[in-house]
Amino acid sequence: MTATPEDARVVRTRNDVLHTALTVLVDEGRDAVTHLRVAEAAGYSRATVYKHWPTRLHLLRDAFARLGDGPHHVPTGDLRGDLVAEVTQFRTDMQQDRLDRALAVLADLAASSPELAEVRDRLVADGERVLRQVLAARPDDPEREAALLMLCGAILYSALLHGRPPGDDVIGASVDIVLRGLSASPAPLPAVRGGPA
Repeated sequence: MTATPEDARVVRTRNDVLHTALTVLVDEGRDAVTHLRVAEAAGYSRATVYKHWPTRLHLLRDAFARLGDGPHHVPTGDLRGDLVAEVTQFRTDMQQDRLDRALAVLADLAASSPELAEVRDRLVADGERVLRQVLAARPDDPEREAALLMLCGAILYSALLHGRPPGDDVIGASVDIVLRGLSASPAPLPAVRGGPA
């Protein structure tokens, strides 16, 4: 099916408004994300914004959903290199898109909104996808999960609580510490069946 010019205009309007909603969010804070403010900043009428997003929740939901469109490293088979490259890409997203501010608001709102919790969960799954793929040779166990959380946490913690993401040296050291920990730990023992509950 070929898109009509009207379809292209609708797509452009939606993209413009959602991009603007994220910009208003990170620049001015979540309370500034209103239909009126986003419409003014995007250069559209408030009626247009309401037509596509009848509530503020709908507007925020679709704006946050756009965060999952970011680039990822393409794994090459070099475990350390792939981990460093993907974690560095996460840092780049933090810097360029001010992702830390958006994620902080999303985490807060998702605690009381099942609809935004679903967006958060999809965003997290997409964000962790490449790291999980790179670490897939490791059994799906608590240590692999801890490694994933440590690598993501090195970026997110630094950006949120120190006000800046870590440098290349800290990213490299974080990956090295995780890899040493994974290589030093024995494979997990199988669960014992029939033991006490």
